[in-house]
Amino acid sequence: MATKSQKAHGIIHTVSAVAAAVGGGLAQIPGSDAPILAALQTAMIVSLAELHGVKITRVAAAEFVLTFGAIVVGRTAAQALVGWVPGFGNAVNAATAAAVTEAIGWAANEYFAE
Repeated sequence: MATKSQKAHGIIHTVSAVAAAVGGGLAQIPGSDAPILAALQTAMIVSLAELHGVKITRVAAAEFVLTFGAIVVGRTAAQALVGWVPGFGNAVNAATAAAVTEAIGWAANEYFAE
């Protein structure tokens, strides 16, 4: 049976991989991936909370995502600079979407594990 740590890894890495696919696929349309990524990250936070036995609403989870506003601003800036370049922009956008999602996931996991 998987430990909490293994389950958290699975949740975070799976959602990050999906975020990379969304970010990479929608790179040429600035901002089009934001609502999808926010929904994915919110669901990830709810799943991590449940894993640790913490009850959390989707609204509270969405607020947790919003605390990472500076990261999102940085991701948006990177997308504006290179996101429109086919191939390269897709790779950059995919990598930043995955990295931001990983950061949010691990921060949430640490928060709920306390």
